Amino acid sequence: METMLIRVLNQKALKLLEDLEALELIKMVRSEANQSDRFAGKLPSDIAEAMQKHIAESREEWSSRNT
Repeated sequence: METMLIRVLNQKALKLLEDLEALELIKMVRSEANQSDRFAGKLPSDIAEAMQKHIAESREEWSSRNT
């Protein structure tokens, strides 16, 4: 057996997965953990802050170009 991580993008897909589970073809295991929790504390705070600042500036720049 193989374990896969699937991101459901549409409620129709979720219904299909639930139907497959009802047929006992797959077993869904829902994760309550936020992916960001896995990486918390992995970067030094100064680098993380610099990245956040860069992201915010990039978003502002993109927004000003596309309005």
